[in-house]
Amino acid sequence: MAVDESWVKLVEALRAAGEQLAGQTADLAPGERADGYRALLRALNNQLGRFEVDRERPELVAFNGWREKFLMDNPDFRYWVADVRDDRRYRVCGALGDALYQSITVYAGGRLADTAASARIDSDRLSLDAERRFELTVSRQRPERGDWLPLPEGATALWLRQFHCDAARERLGWCRIDALDVPETPPGLDPDRFARQLERLGRAMSMWPQIVAAATAADRDRPNEVGHWQEMTGGAAFTEPDIHYLRGSWELEDDEALLIEGAVVACRYWNVMLYNRFLNSLDYRYRQVSRTSGTATVVGGRYRFVLAARDPGGAGDWLDTEGRRFGLFVLRWLQPAAMPELPSVRRCKLSELAGTR
Repeated sequence: MAVDESWVKLVEALRAAGEQLAGQTADLAPGERADGYRALLRALNNQLGRFEVDRERPELVAFNGWREKFLMDNPDFRYWVADVRDDRRYRVCGALGDALYQSITVYAGGRLADTAASARIDSDRLSLDAERRFELTVSRQRPERGDWLPLPEGATALWLRQFHCDAARERLGWCRIDALDVPETPPGLDPDRFARQLERLGRAMSMWPQIVAAATAADRDRPNEVGHWQEMTGGAAFTEPDIHYLRGSWELEDDEALLIEGAVVACRYWNVMLYNRFLNSLDYRYRQVSRTSGTATVVGGRYRFVLAARDPGGAGDWLDTEGRRFGLFVLRWLQPAAMPELPSVRRCKLSELAGTR
């Protein structure tokens, strides 16, 4: 396949994605329709950021920033991603900053649906110095000394996550990956390989509207409910293996709120995050759209969240829906001591809630 033909296919795939999105959002308000195209553009930006990878000399690339939101980003975590080879040796180093916890996970598999965690190490098992810096080897064989993360056969990607209670105010960490096996100078650009990459990107973008629509169908059919998100277990789809997820959605009028109340289960860390219908987190840079185990108000071992367009005052921890009629929420529980109980969910008038806690 010639490169120019592959380029045409990429452009056609983007056009097809836009047409699908237009059909899916035809009944929405102009602001929500624009939000869909912004989410599509962010997804493209995300994928372009990882379009050119070098598994011989990989880089830990910051993932899911506010311009590159893609499939339920979580700004209470900081992510870095590197594409690796399973027969090479790498050194990963960095510092945790004020992060409560850090995990480094190796994933095997090519497609999103087939990917699973195959090896991991966390900050509890890393040797940290006084500045909370770390260094470890990632390889098939255990090194003679130092921390080690096995690199199983079939490994394709490494994700590093740092968990923050209040990332906007805490000292942030950093990380780097270096190749220990110095490769030979690679040949020049392979036109056939580049053409295949263009086609792969086009296929991914053309599928994005379908993926989002399918992923949110149950949320749209059963709003104002919550359930266990069983599909996201054991590191499926590049998720953190030690997290148990709860997921639900809201559908509210301007003068209504969704009251979510439940018991805090003993765990290492937990948070709640709001998303739009296109699986992008809401505007965390300017609005209160999440709470963590470090910022939530727990009374008698219980949390109480109020999802609404405005703060009713004194009714619980407010989460700003930005006035959206519909959206999703996810609760993440890291290393829970027991299965988290499903919280109660009640749709009510905002006027009922002022000062009720």
